[in-house]
Amino acid sequence: MPRRWLLVPLLLLAVLAAAVLWLNLRGEAAIAAGSAPAAGTPGQVARGEYLVRIGNCATCHSVRGGVPWAGGRGIATPFGTVYAGNLTPDDHTGLGRWSADHFWRAMHHGRSFDGRLLYPAFPYPDFSRITREDSDAIYFFLRTLPAVRQPNTPHALDFPYGTQAALAVWRALFFRPGAFEPEPARGAAWNRGAYLVRGLGHCAACHGGRNAFGATPEAGLSLAGGLIPMRNWYAPALNSPGQAGVADWETAHIVALLRDGISPRGTALGPMADVVYRSLQYLRDDDLQAIALFLKSLPQQRDAASSRKPPDPAHRAAGAKLYDAHCADCHGANGQGARSAAGVLIAPALAGNRVVTMEPPANLVRVIVHGGFAPATRGNPRPFGMPPFALALSDAQIAALAGFLRTSWGHDAGAVLPQEVARWRGGAGD
Repeated sequence: MPRRWLLVPLLLLAVLAAAVLWLNLRGEAAIAAGSAPAAGTPGQVARGEYLVRIGNCATCHSVRGGVPWAGGRGIATPFGTVYAGNLTPDDHTGLGRWSADHFWRAMHHGRSFDGRLLYPAFPYPDFSRITREDSDAIYFFLRTLPAVRQPNTPHALDFPYGTQAALAVWRALFFRPGAFEPEPARGAAWNRGAYLVRGLGHCAACHGGRNAFGATPEAGLSLAGGLIPMRNWYAPALNSPGQAGVADWETAHIVALLRDGISPRGTALGPMADVVYRSLQYLRDDDLQAIALFLKSLPQQRDAASSRKPPDPAHRAAGAKLYDAHCADCHGANGQGARSAAGVLIAPALAGNRVVTMEPPANLVRVIVHGGFAPATRGNPRPFGMPPFALALSDAQIAALAGFLRTSWGHDAGAVLPQEVARWRGGAGD
């Protein structure tokens, strides 16, 4: 083979490398030499403190029993574990040497202080849509935290996912620096809700689902639901009336669910309960109203009819006996739920409950296995909880019970298999 033909694949590789490099640098301005840390005004700091509540930042950047904001929490992914960084203003292990420009580059472009590409477990594909003003406010708040010298834990990612080259290819395929584009015809409140949901709230990180490469579809704009990797909870579709769509809800009921974790139409459980507890209950009423307005406006898509077969009579009868023995005292003989004499919800109705009929039935299995616990909030300071049945019931029994629930009181959702219970019961609990 003539030597010149060997240059062809090398030339193609060089062109590909140049394309990947360009795709990772597009729209990114260089940080000015001498860009230094700065302090904000009291108003900017207060705004930043509120914004980090919306973003629920402390949850990932704090480890249980550790110093808040000092990082160290492991975020499990299908590709390995990513460890959240130290956000305190320590010069050596935190953000002490970062300027507002460095912080903006991380939020908008997904690059660290030294230019390294960040992993999208840090949801910069969503944060890329926030304004520079909000990014600066968050930065100024973080500058006020006590500096904590705590080295960052190295990521534990499988090869080749832990390499910058692999991440560069991923970004070239799935990431574009974004900006929120308001829709003037929708009004200020709707646009505020869209900005919070699609940007700092990063709702699509869970409710958008992820493809085989860990990317959210439609550049993070999809809210069509998906399994949360490594946690075995299903984040239901926000555009489906059979899952978590709220188009037909009263605005007050949506606000109550977001703020209190409980409303006449539903209860926040699992990872969503944690979001309410740590983030949403602290939002201003106008922002909660704006989010509710945006969620109500989402075009609703009907779920496909269930293809599951009903449980066979023997398994359904076994499920009915388990329900009578373990569930009926609280949830009622006919799945109607129960309230105290004062009207406080004790046990939600199971008849007509979307958690029961949702496909996949992962959340139903997890509630039976791990229990159901609403968050403690100002609007619901002493919530009732459901005990876990992980040790009391086998996989086969849980499958029988779930199948009974999904085919009772007008439900037609089909059976659950024991192997599905075995799959969904594991993973991070809440």
